Amino acid sequence: MATTSSPSSLSSPSGPAAATEAAAVSVYDSRPFFEKALQFGVQHGLINQARLDAINADAPKGMVQIARYFGSEFLRPELEKARERLVNLVSLYLESSSGGDLRQAAESLRDHSFLSRSKGGSDMLKALLAMPQNSHFGMHERRGFQDSQIKLLAQWSLRSFADYQAELAMRSQVAQVVDAAVWLADALGLDEDALQDAAKDGEAVIRTALLLRAAGRRQMPDWVAFDKMIAALRKKHAPAGSASLDITLPARLPAELRAVVEGVRQSVLADLPKILDAALPVRQLFDRSPAFMGRYFWLDDGLHEVEQHDRQVSAAWNKATGGNSDDGSLLTLLVCVAAGTTPKTLLTEKAAASLVRKIQKKGAKPGFDPELARQYLLDHAPAQHQDAYLSLWDDFVDEAQGTLQSDALYAQQDALALLRRECHVVAA
Repeated sequence: MATTSSPSSLSSPSGPAAATEAAAVSVYDSRPFFEKALQFGVQHGLINQARLDAINADAPKGMVQIARYFGSEFLRPELEKARERLVNLVSLYLESSSGGDLRQAAESLRDHSFLSRSKGGSDMLKALLAMPQNSHFGMHERRGFQDSQIKLLAQWSLRSFADYQAELAMRSQVAQVVDAAVWLADALGLDEDALQDAAKDGEAVIRTALLLRAAGRRQMPDWVAFDKMIAALRKKHAPAGSASLDITLPARLPAELRAVVEGVRQSVLADLPKILDAALPVRQLFDRSPAFMGRYFWLDDGLHEVEQHDRQVSAAWNKATGGNSDDGSLLTLLVCVAAGTTPKTLLTEKAAASLVRKIQKKGAKPGFDPELARQYLLDHAPAQHQDAYLSLWDDFVDEAQGTLQSDALYAQQDALALLRRECHVVAA
């Protein structure tokens, strides 16, 4: 395992050309970093024979341990692969911890056991693989290294230090996005478990948190609250333009997270013209536009949205009925709808007579269509009352439709009498 051999020298021209080419050509040393550090240590008196003997004694033990961990220690190909992994893990740790300084690496080999340097490389890779690859909370769980990742660790134990550095840089950036999202969400009363359950992207959480700060909100919204917030921002800032909306970073945001949050803040600033455009319906923009879908965050609270919808329906129904729920008011309203006139819960004698004439007027289109009233109930009445209202209406139609649409001699008088009896008809 241990070696003190020198790299083979490259053949070069002799004479005057040699000096010129020596300045332009350097020898590429492809040896593992461990081997270079070991040779440096021996050549400079940092590593003595006793330390070399200790490394040679530890190496077989390490190879067996690695072969057993990744497969079998009884197969020669597995042991050969384990030797490569052992050298690579030690090299990875030494090059990373020393910053590529051979003296520091050699001193590390002198002062610590060979197997501890191997474990250091393995721990580095496990920490790397435990980092998120994606800022979407639904695509990772921050639980540390898992046994299910052993096969991936086996692959990375043979990868180069350059590969490790590139992957670490990418995952570190992602981890900062995740950490920033967790920090901002926590400040708004939402913990990391809730973010995991929501399974949304970290940048979406950050964008929404920055908008909430600008709007003076202190709690992560569900859709209803998010919709109201955007409507309030449009009302206040749309006339003056997006420059009037101040998107700032929290003063207490940790320094190591400021750069990544600033990058996301710039994307919010780019979004502001559309966010503040009152011509774009909020739901259409944020939940149905490809460029904005998943770009911002709100809690999925289906029960709250249903309750909010029910309240809105009830408010609209109360306005339509004037708050009246008696049978006479409802039938008056529905007769008007079936006749294609403005819904009312109270008719004057004159209005009732006009309504009857419209109903009984001959033409291609019927003057009285009960289905219009049924659909009106389904579209506007509170869900918990729809069955009762439909039953009331169907009973009325069964008894009254023939009278209302009759063409007999005294049909108008009979129809008016029916409306006075069943509906609300008052003298002018």
